[in-house]
Amino acid sequence: MDRAQLVTAFVTLFVVIEPIGITPMFIALTRGMSTRQRRTIGLRACVTAVGILTAFGLLGQSLLNFVGISIPAFRISGGILLFLTALDMLFERRTQRREGQVEKEEDDHDPSVFPLAMPLLAGPGALTTMILLVGQVKGGWVAILELHIAMVAVVGIAFALFQVAGPLDKALGRTGNNVITRLLGMLLAALSVQFVIDGVRAAGVLPGL
Repeated sequence: MDRAQLVTAFVTLFVVIEPIGITPMFIALTRGMSTRQRRTIGLRACVTAVGILTAFGLLGQSLLNFVGISIPAFRISGGILLFLTALDMLFERRTQRREGQVEKEEDDHDPSVFPLAMPLLAGPGALTTMILLVGQVKGGWVAILELHIAMVAVVGIAFALFQVAGPLDKALGRTGNNVITRLLGMLLAALSVQFVIDGVRAAGVLPGL
């Protein structure tokens, strides 16, 4: 894999995964948590995302073909799951649940696997991109390894950005967080609907959509 192809793969994955855009969502999803909890959740989310993206890069197309699942179906299901998270953010259901619970040592809420690792970091677009990029690679296992290193670098950037979530959270304050949480809830809802529309369009169910 030559340098130009590697740069192209990195830029493509960076645009699709969009670590900068995910950081505010990370802040909203981990609001009220300690720095240690945020670090743990961020690390778990990134490691899980790397595992999922690696698996799909190497085995994705074969796995989907084997179980009879299409990429459009994957987009639709991811959009529906993301919409449920958006509703929680819009109506502060997570905060209400926390306040109504008896105080515990650990908060049961853990967004590391869903929705952070999937579908935000390793979403349908990123999974599809990995499958397509691996299919286009020429140069054997060395080139495939280089592609996966580029993917790990992009997820690593996301983890680095997650580390500044605490200072940003303090700077915004409770009012700023409430405004941003609801705004991002709206954006997440729109993004989830777009996932569903893209999946329906790709499936050819409503060609005029």
